[in-house]
Amino acid sequence: MKKLLYITAIFVFFFGQGQITNISDGESLTLRIHYGFLTAGSANLTAKKTNYKGVPHLYVKGTGSTTGAVKAFFKVEDLYESYINMQTELPSYYVRNVKEGGYSQHFQTVFNHDNHTLVLTDKKTPANGSKTIKSVKGVQDMLSCFYFLRSKTPSELRTGTVFNMNVWIDDEMFPFQLKVVGTENLKTKFGTISALKIIPSVKSGRVFKEKEGVTMWVSNDNNHIPLLLKAELAVGSLKASLDDYKNVKYPLKFIK
Repeated sequence: MKKLLYITAIFVFFFGQGQITNISDGESLTLRIHYGFLTAGSANLTAKKTNYKGVPHLYVKGTGSTTGAVKAFFKVEDLYESYINMQTELPSYYVRNVKEGGYSQHFQTVFNHDNHTLVLTDKKTPANGSKTIKSVKGVQDMLSCFYFLRSKTPSELRTGTVFNMNVWIDDEMFPFQLKVVGTENLKTKFGTISALKIIPSVKSGRVFKEKEGVTMWVSNDNNHIPLLLKAELAVGSLKASLDDYKNVKYPLKFIK
């Protein structure tokens, strides 16, 4: 599950400033995760409009868990939270609280975009306290990056465009490059729909099998919701497909 959310974070770029206007209050997206031939688990993303320190924000929550036979030998319970400023499209507060087999971690991050710093707190080990870390302009977290991508217009996601970005993952900053490579008519459980095909360049060896071993398809409309993700990992392959969606702002044009 950590790898799924790690991959999701890749699909982000910083391209000017705008406002998040295409996400409905109460939107919910569910992905079914397959590892090889096994149904390994599910992930859910929800969005809700709220205020954070008196400023309009989008509160996004991501959860992931293993199911069935996979859960029996490798239990995963992941929680990610992000408060995203509706005006700047930048994260203000981010939580990563995960339990994956025998591994667990609980980090909280407060972003200060005015002076390009962030404050990281280790909630699992309170004795470690908090530390201030130098950041960069326009940094995103693992959830905010995806909603930043989705807020872009079709003209900003045109075929051939290449973007560079910085994403705060766990307790480190990672640079990525993203390419919009084209459009496809993608078959899903809901029908066939026009989709944008997106490929990031990633650091191979740590998680992925190849430098460009990840491909993602999002709806080719103003929603840009995730439809399918495929990844060749260092061990095996991963696929995540849209399994359910609710309160999406614009109608999805599936053809049966």
